[in-house]
This record gives sequence, structure tokens and C-alpha cells, in this order.
Amino acid sequence: MRKVVIPRAGGYDRLKLETQPDPTPAPEEVVVTTEAIGVNYADCVIRMGLYASAKEYVGWPITPGFEFAGTVSAVGASVTDLAPGARVFGVTRFGGYSTHVAVPRHQVFPVPARFDMAQAAGFPSVFLTAYYALLELAHPRPGSTLLVHSAAGGVGGALLQLGRIAGCRTVGVVGSSHKVEAARALGAEVVIDKSREDLWRAAEQASPRGYDVVLDANGVSTLRESYRHLARPGKLVIYGFHSMLPRAGGRPNWVKLAVDFLRTPRFDPLQLTNDNTSVLAFNLSYLFERKDVLAEAMGRLLGWVDEGRITPLAVTRFPFERVADAHRALESGSTVGKLVLVP
Repeated sequence: MRKVVIPRAGGYDRLKLETQPDPTPAPEEVVVTTEAIGVNYADCVIRMGLYASAKEYVGWPITPGFEFAGTVSAVGASVTDLAPGARVFGVTRFGGYSTHVAVPRHQVFPVPARFDMAQAAGFPSVFLTAYYALLELAHPRPGSTLLVHSAAGGVGGALLQLGRIAGCRTVGVVGSSHKVEAARALGAEVVIDKSREDLWRAAEQASPRGYDVVLDANGVSTLRESYRHLARPGKLVIYGFHSMLPRAGGRPNWVKLAVDFLRTPRFDPLQLTNDNTSVLAFNLSYLFERKDVLAEAMGRLLGWVDEGRITPLAVTRFPFERVADAHRALESGSTVGKLVLVP
């Protein structure tokens, strides 16, 4: 098999293609020959050496990648409900940037009839993140108003669709004009283009009483104001810190990181109690072994896919060998929807 290996933290030049023996499945595993591999911003953070769970679970060298789609090529002795040749997609805690992936059986699912392989590979990480953020943590009531940052990206686009399913009113924030229509098509009632208008003035106009839920992966650039624009009661859900990281060059600016760390809001429990608000946060990579969470979330998500209530996000494909170009594009902030690698 061929796989991307990162020997140590750094820029795009650290993404090395290597040839290694194909994996052999353990008794409860399946091996999938990948036809598409999802690319996520977390993969870039892993490459930079800043992803905590990557250090905890793997260390260096590491193969990034959380999601894939392809054909089952081998199954372990204890797997009786899946055979070679089955079309599946799934999640893996690292190791996804490979032509062959071995994962536990409970982490793969049949490819929906509505999806091609690239759409399937780009589905689980962003929709599971959106599901956990919105429906597991925030629990909005029908009629709630949501503010979704990065609304034309992978998780943002998934949040807009799930917000619509939950009966919520969604306000999406995008960073450039070419993303406005994409966010609107995914369900945003109002789209704020912060490249052309003042974000927080527009947010106040869109919901003068504040927001029942704000979903924020930006970090220091918006967290303080995201919290300030909560309704009472309201919930701020944090799932990333993208604004602390570079938009070009592929390497972190350590001075900027230190300054942004010091500028990041610290939420006082006494203030939270008095404000009648909540701040929630999570990292999806710590949840993959939770079979109950994964089964429930994917069961509901795939049911909505079958009903046509969830549509696949726009996909941009990159050849496997151009993995550095995919990272460069994702870090630029100019992309819409999902990026996938095609072996």
C-alpha cells in the first residue's frame, strides 16, 4: 500500500509518500481499499505538531486522516456481517491517508445510494462533528436561532443542514462573497459576508435578542464576541481554534500563537452562572471508541440522508500525490465544502 507519512512537525514538505506492506485485519477489523479520503483542517494541525490527541495516541511518525470510502478487501475472523467487495465508508483515528485502511468493524458503514465515493469520504467527520456539537451538546429547541461561523465549510455546511432539520433559524457567517450562495443553499436564512460588512453589527440586526446557540471553530478572533452575543439562556459551542493558525506557508507563527493564547477568553463559572449561559467544547477524535455515540449518530444521519433531508456537500478532488496542495488550499480559507484525496 501507499500512505502519507509525516516524520516530524513542519510544513508541506513533511508530507511524504511511502510504500509499506498491506495491513492484515485483526479479528474484529476490516481492511478497506480506499477510493477517496477526506481532508480536514485537523489534518493540517496534526502536520504542524499542534494536535494534542495525535501526540497522545500516535506520536511521530504519523499518518493523518480521519475518514475514507472504498471497497472492503479483507475481514477479520470475527466479522461475519460484511464481506470483501462491499462498498463502505468510515472513520479512523488517524491513518486515513492510505490506499488501505484497517479499522474496527463498528467504524464502517454502507455507502448511501445517493453518494459517490468522494461524497461518502467527505461525510462522516464533518457531520459527526456537527451532530455532536448541535444535537448532543446544544440541544436547541425548534425555533431557536443559531449563529454558525465558517458556514460554507465542511462542518459549517453540515451544521446548517442539521439546524434546518432541528427546526431552527440559522444565520451563517462566511469570509468571502463567493461563499454566500453556498451557505444559503445549505439552509442559512441570513448569510453574513464579513469581508463586506461588519460581522457583529450584522449579527445584531439578524437577531436583536441574541443567539440561542453560537457554533464557533475560529478561536480567539471571535470567541469573546460570540459569547457576548448569546441570548439568555444561550450556549456557545467551541470545536476549533482556526484563527490562531497560518493562512499561508504551512508553518505556525509561534509568536502569534503565544499572543493569541494569552488573548483567548477564560470563562468564569461565576459569570456563566450569573449570565445564565453555557460554554461547551469537544474534540471528535476522542469519541471514536464510543460505539454507542457513533452508532446513534450515524444511524440518525444516514436515515436523514435516505430521506433526502441531508444532501452531500460540494467536493473538490485532489490526486493522492497532491496532498500538499490539498492542505495548502484548505489552510487558505478559500475553499467551499469538502476536499478529498483520490488514490
